[in-house]
Amino acid sequence: MPEPVRRRRRGQELEAALLTAAWDELVEAGYARLTMESVAARARTSEPVLYRRWANKDRLVLAALAHHRDTHPIALPDTGELRGDLIAHLTAVSEARAAFFAIAAAAAFSGLLADTGRTPAAIRDELMGAPHLRPLYQRAHDRGEIDLARVPPSVLAMPFDLVRHDLLMDLEPPKAGRIRSIVDDLFLPLVRG
Repeated sequence: MPEPVRRRRRGQELEAALLTAAWDELVEAGYARLTMESVAARARTSEPVLYRRWANKDRLVLAALAHHRDTHPIALPDTGELRGDLIAHLTAVSEARAAFFAIAAAAAFSGLLADTGRTPAAIRDELMGAPHLRPLYQRAHDRGEIDLARVPPSVLAMPFDLVRHDLLMDLEPPKAGRIRSIVDDLFLPLVRG
């Protein structure tokens, strides 16, 4: 019986397969043991295919982390109130991103920072960017719950920054009480005061 003909992957399909293979290898083997060879083997391709896209392991890992983040988006909730929206969103982010943060932190501490010459903040900004909470805050503004002209951007980013900090420090999602405390005890008094 003849072997099935393997269809050649190209373009975005190939790149997605390579980045998924890199993510899977990162999860299973860790940053220190991940190699271009191991990713190529997992993706059933050759190392030159990887090197044509990414100059080295570090660039591949950063691209794999970004690809995983982009292919697993977290929808913004609409509960009808700012408090409910924030608690729901921060809970969803912490549950969905716990493994992502653990893997990113492990990669950073296993050599990614030293190998790339980047700071933790630069890696964070590249992988996480600014939280996409503007629609959530805009709805609260339109309902009269907050005045966006009066609230500094650093205050708007604070709930997400604190959850991200907890994820990086504990490598597990913050407890529900911690998320409620971030919203009720820290954030809401600042935006409503």
